[in-house]
Amino acid sequence: MTDLLLIGQRAKSASRKLAALSSDEKNAVLLSAADALLIDENVQKILEGNAKDLDNAVKSGMSDGLKDRLRLTKERLQDMAQALRDIAALPDPVGEVLETIERPNGLRLLKTSAPIGVIGIIYEARPNVTSDAWSLCFKTSNAVILKGGSDAIHSNIAITEVIRSAMASGGVDPDGLMLIEATDHETTNRFMQMNDYVDVLIPRGSQRLIQAVVKNASVPVIETGAGNCHIYIEKTGDIDKAVPIVYNAKTQRIGVCNACESLVIDRDALEKLVPVVKKLQEKDVITYADEASFEVLKKASGTEGAGLRMELVNKATEEDFATEYLDYKISVKTVDSTDEAIEHINLNSTHHSEAIITEDAAKAEKFLNGIDSACVYWNASTRFTDGGCFGFGAEIGISTSKLHARGPMGLRELTTYKYKIYGNGQTR
Repeated sequence: MTDLLLIGQRAKSASRKLAALSSDEKNAVLLSAADALLIDENVQKILEGNAKDLDNAVKSGMSDGLKDRLRLTKERLQDMAQALRDIAALPDPVGEVLETIERPNGLRLLKTSAPIGVIGIIYEARPNVTSDAWSLCFKTSNAVILKGGSDAIHSNIAITEVIRSAMASGGVDPDGLMLIEATDHETTNRFMQMNDYVDVLIPRGSQRLIQAVVKNASVPVIETGAGNCHIYIEKTGDIDKAVPIVYNAKTQRIGVCNACESLVIDRDALEKLVPVVKKLQEKDVITYADEASFEVLKKASGTEGAGLRMELVNKATEEDFATEYLDYKISVKTVDSTDEAIEHINLNSTHHSEAIITEDAAKAEKFLNGIDSACVYWNASTRFTDGGCFGFGAEIGISTSKLHARGPMGLRELTTYKYKIYGNGQTR
């Protein structure tokens, strides 16, 4: 559907109906939708749509990282279905009493969690977001309007049709899930101005997309997603921890927002960079090294048995330190202290996820306290910034905002609250 006014009206109407659903009613629809995603004819329809999107991606020269985000398989559909089941199994936060206040005049106030209303999601080549976003919004009794990009439009249409059919079969207004099928920029800009119908916008995708939404939307925005994530190897860092942590954070999945894009290393620990880069080169990762780290790697490459390939090492520019590659690439910055590492990271990060590798507890606490990011790790991979890993189930995104929600946004972050006041004839 492309009529934005009609989409907004229908979603707003549906949101009022969703607010009246019980947890059991919502869970039954979630489980039904999970089953529907795995019905053979629906699997075929979704994968056929995804194949069209992937064919277009190849023709347009899309990067490997983004194609990985776009690609659906039977296994990924099973993961999407399991995510719906996981959401159904989680406690419903709607209606939870957060605080009870008894006033001297006898008034009793209950601060109670409530649906936000209509949530708008603007996202790029990630069709799994279609089911994830709906499931989280539906569980919290919110209607959702989805605006995917042209890259995944055929996948998104197919997934949406399956879920809306499951909603209708469960006796629930399917307009609680609306997909804007138009992919032009004008439609996107109009969507961002729909204050009468949309209560909050959540962009998921590249830093370019997120900043475009922040700058152009009149609807309130929760920033998510862009991840120029850093790992800092402090001079006492254990190399046996550093090598697998960096390798995991950089190479497990290159197209995700919690992948490591930049290494920061103490000058006194530069020799530890050699085994780290050697391990990364098993996946042909290109290293963009500053002057000091480049010289160390160049010297080591001439050492017998080092196994370093200098054709995979380039000199870094200042731009590299602020780049979210989403590719088999990583930058390296040399620093002289933990304070300098913190300053460099805070200047160049997207405030998503950063890690320190150190055996010095005091340095670790300084880093954990000084870094201005949603998630900060000590001796662990940044890849754990994920709703599932945090025990939240599927997430709507990783918020890098500071108001309302920060970090993985699960169910609770998709609710607001209201006060219910109980009286017995009191007047003021």
